[in-house]
Amino acid sequence: MKQSDIRKNAFAMPFTNPAYPRGPYRFIDREFLVISYRTDPKKLRAVVPEPLQVNDDAIVRYEFIRMPDSTGFGDYTESGQVIPVSYKGRKGGYTHSMYLNDLSPIAGGREIWGFPKKLADPSLRPESDTLIGTLDYGPVRVATGTMGYKHKPADLKAVKASLATPNYLLKILPHVDGSARVCELVEFYIEDVELKGAWTGPGALSLHPHALAPVADLPVLETVSATHILCDLTLGLGKVIHDYLK
Repeated sequence: MKQSDIRKNAFAMPFTNPAYPRGPYRFIDREFLVISYRTDPKKLRAVVPEPLQVNDDAIVRYEFIRMPDSTGFGDYTESGQVIPVSYKGRKGGYTHSMYLNDLSPIAGGREIWGFPKKLADPSLRPESDTLIGTLDYGPVRVATGTMGYKHKPADLKAVKASLATPNYLLKILPHVDGSARVCELVEFYIEDVELKGAWTGPGALSLHPHALAPVADLPVLETVSATHILCDLTLGLGKVIHDYLK
């Protein structure tokens, strides 16, 4: 294998059989259950990296996301926490935790953007009159979210505007000696959104302590809202906005 071939074709591991294909990555019928809740502001500030700034209301969005048709990634579900933040006056969301059940998007998400993805077993499904999201880490239930199924149409304009805000990630890649070779704040956007429906209703969220899936470290003090969203979208590639090693 020539060096020129390596330079031309290298984009993911393993080189001869990458864990995921090249993008772009389009998601069809992507379904969200988003439960917003208020948490301890001191604990929130302790996990959000500078130069991002935490909003004064100490809100966390807990998300269960069902992805039945994803380019290159297939059919999977994920769950985790997004923290509303601001960067140089622009409001967006910082992805704090993410758990999913498919190797390909775990590898691609971590390597390309820096998503904090770990292997677990989330689910999102309607059960009678309730939309139910769960997250299990091994045999242990870590999170349960419930919402009344399609009780009231949401403001589609407001939902689409929320999907258009910037998203932030802390990307870390180690050097061969174990030190950080890449340590960057990444910004990306969701693109080409086709919003198919959105609803609100009564919601509840329960988080349970776990050593390796510590979502309960940001405790639920008050449930603020619950939103159910169905859409098609493209996951845009990112850009580096801050390099912690410089």
